[in-house]
Amino acid sequence: MIDQFQKIAVIGAGTMGNGIAHAFAQCGYDVHLIDMSKEALERGLATIAGNMDRQIKKGALTDEEKAAAISRIHTSTTITGSVRDRDLVIEAATENQEIKKKIFREMDENAPAHCILATNTSSISITELAAVTKRPAQVIGMHFMNPVPVMKLVEVINGYDTGKKVTDDILAISQDLGKIPVSVSDYPGFVANRILMPMINEAIYTLFEGVAGVEEIDTVMKLGMAHPMGPLQLADFIGLDVCLAILHVLHDGFGNPKYAPCPLLKNMVTAGHLGKKSGKGFYTYS
Repeated sequence: MIDQFQKIAVIGAGTMGNGIAHAFAQCGYDVHLIDMSKEALERGLATIAGNMDRQIKKGALTDEEKAAAISRIHTSTTITGSVRDRDLVIEAATENQEIKKKIFREMDENAPAHCILATNTSSISITELAAVTKRPAQVIGMHFMNPVPVMKLVEVINGYDTGKKVTDDILAISQDLGKIPVSVSDYPGFVANRILMPMINEAIYTLFEGVAGVEEIDTVMKLGMAHPMGPLQLADFIGLDVCLAILHVLHDGFGNPKYAPCPLLKNMVTAGHLGKKSGKGFYTYS
């Protein structure tokens, strides 16, 4: 644990938020997990406990370490009083720019002056989020990969005004979590999704145009390109609504038709077939 960043807050108890809280608590940090929904907080804590149980079965964690980590996580349904003593606040809400801007205004208003404000966004401009605060030099992106407790990469995104010390601090914190951080600049999709989403979109176009079926497309990419998961299955795990939102960010940001989302993806999202979280996407999940 890094001494000057002992107290963390994570806003959003969903898949990414509870994973981030898990990672920090396991490494000795005091964590406030914040969500407006008490049910989401309960689900988040249950997910963390379940994931830690899996770590115990694999011999990566002891029962005592699990108990200690869980005891470091405190929950709240409001930002106001929960960030006043925090050293780092990480926003992990839904991938919607206006929602994130609202949260950043509230974070900025209530967090102490020294506090770094970070976002787990996978595509939204760090510079635009920083612009709604009075501390743009202290705003940065920390894009964790899913599942957070397992995946090593953290994409550290520098906004236009992000200070060098802030970047250095976030790189150091990421390493302290056992992650491998990569520093990138703030352009649509950053690096990960600027490369990944066009591949997923092209796989969906390949299906849409009848070139091959779902399993055939995924098999080609797994066996031919050594991908651990095919692009259509990966899209299901990310969430088709999230994929669509990121493609819109890329298309709007660059104005390049190569980023235009496939009509099939739009239809599936409209129909509520969002992938694993809805029970049905390119595959069906029981």
